[in-house]
Amino acid sequence: MRYEIRVEGHMSETLTSAFPELDHVMMSGHTVLYGSVIDEAHLYGLLARCRSLGLRVLEMRQLPE
Repeated sequence: MRYEIRVEGHMSETLTSAFPELDHVMMSGHTVLYGSVIDEAHLYGLLARCRSLGLRVLEMRQLPE
């Protein structure tokens, strides 16, 4: 499964390095993390990582294969 997670603001390189399994791109006012997610536990782990880093998730969606 491939997912996209939109986060408020521009993440620093330090913050993006906390998500080594995902690629990222900066867009107007937010950062988009995207890549393969192994399973539901991995997805919840990514969201927990966002929360622990104080990131505000704006949107999360599964991408077409």
